[in-house]
Amino acid sequence: MPRKAVYADQFYEKNEQALERQLTECFEGKNGPGALPLLKRTKNIQAVIAPHAAYQFSGACAAWAYKEIAESEFADIYIILGPNHAGTGNAVSMAGYETPFGLVRVDQDFAKALLTKNSELVVDEVAHEMEHSIEMQLPFLQFVTKDKMHELKILPIILSNIDYNKLGLDLKETIVESGKKVVIIVSSDFTHYGHNYHYIPFSVDVQKNIYAMDRKAIDFIENLNSDGFMGYIDETQTTICGLYAIATLLKTLKKSKIELLHYYTSADLEEDLPEGKRYKNSVSYAAILFN
Repeated sequence: MPRKAVYADQFYEKNEQALERQLTECFEGKNGPGALPLLKRTKNIQAVIAPHAAYQFSGACAAWAYKEIAESEFADIYIILGPNHAGTGNAVSMAGYETPFGLVRVDQDFAKALLTKNSELVVDEVAHEMEHSIEMQLPFLQFVTKDKMHELKILPIILSNIDYNKLGLDLKETIVESGKKVVIIVSSDFTHYGHNYHYIPFSVDVQKNIYAMDRKAIDFIENLNSDGFMGYIDETQTTICGLYAIATLLKTLKKSKIELLHYYTSADLEEDLPEGKRYKNSVSYAAILFN
């Protein structure tokens, strides 16, 4: 039985037409790329990193990543790697996901091939039930693949603690053996700062320090340095929720041209508040492209 759209009407619009308008605004509005994608599909990308907060906060940032997906060659499978915020293991869903736009199917053959290689991954539909990191990517993915909706297939994987070196190798081998065109979507927010997130490593120059912390993490990503990235998180205890998903991506990819498309924090959106109040709690969002 497909997983229901648990976060529709909470993190994004439940009505199909309202959701269409909301996503259009993410592309065309402030902080978005400024226009809807050109569906020419002339580019060729390997992966993106996109945020997964409520669309009124992170949707404009995510739109930058999905504009690249829309303008790139359609993939046989979109592998979506996200965090398991509940920490209940490393789980694959085989059941598919429902959204207000309809059902997104899982490439079960690819999933089974990967599961035979990696014993840390298990099929666990319960783990996916309340996790939002995959669901938040799907309306965007459907929105930018309208012309191919009936062909769209995904592999949803949520991670809480895994040998990312082995999973990256296993993913790479499965992709090669499948002969399929694959695009990887990593679902992750960046630094979560403030009392709400139990993370206050500094209390002055908060905006500047958050930007610097995220920039250092992105430097490791831009150098495809998964071990350096994970070492930096261990050293700073920075609260990047998709750390295992990001590290796995960096181990999976071949050499890549990497571009930070857009970055801002939730606090940056609260322009009517003074900085001291804005930055009591903040979540960072980044859209990153891997060509």
